[in-house]
Amino acid sequence: MTTQSTLGIIVCAPALLARDGRALAVVHGMERAFPGLRLEWKVSEEGRPIALPQRDTWLSEEARDGGFPLVCNGDESFPAMIYGLQTPARQAPGGQPLLDVHAELPLNEVVVAAATDVLGGVAEGAHAFWGHATPSGAGVEIARQTRDPSHKPGIPPRGLPALKLPEQLRAPELPHRLGWLNYWSAAAAKAIGFPDPTRDAELLSRARRTSTGGWVVRLTDAPLDLDNPAHLDMLRWAYERFPEIGGRAAP
Repeated sequence: MTTQSTLGIIVCAPALLARDGRALAVVHGMERAFPGLRLEWKVSEEGRPIALPQRDTWLSEEARDGGFPLVCNGDESFPAMIYGLQTPARQAPGGQPLLDVHAELPLNEVVVAAATDVLGGVAEGAHAFWGHATPSGAGVEIARQTRDPSHKPGIPPRGLPALKLPEQLRAPELPHRLGWLNYWSAAAAKAIGFPDPTRDAELLSRARRTSTGGWVVRLTDAPLDLDNPAHLDMLRWAYERFPEIGGRAAP
């Protein structure tokens, strides 16, 4: 089992409008995908969990244009949480504001078994363009692939390709990066050219179609561990296969 301690989930979706229902859909999607999980607590400014007996009503009222507040399960022995933030237009592909949903779960065997359903539930609830679920250690290194000569100079780790800043991508449907599990909406899959029955046979063997025509694609059977040479090779191969990811395709 990987030594990573948490599974981080990020999905990128159209901007949230106050009370458009997607904040609740995202939370319900995460709960349905993970039996027994109830995200019915908020966190005080002092970091203390506070129960939300009318969670759905509270969340509907607190969701604003752009995002929604953190809710969690109030269990320090198995901490799970989710929240939504707005990406401003100036930092987003196409100059349109976006919703970024962030969730986190402990990484254990139960979470690994449910991870595909959790990512799919969160992404479909948000009407996401794309998203990923990645162990924390690998996620930090993958985030370091984003480079820009002026604003974020440097060399990506482990020989991975440099990815453009999100605002440099031509469309929000283009995934910014890869992860262990990857959610691609129907539009995102079309934009990157997935699936190709010949080239993507291995990925298709680990892929699941969603009810809206998107895909959840697992790069490796076990959670992505970049200290594993086979996992690193698979990640490199996937970037070569999909040059549109991260804005690396020739114009």
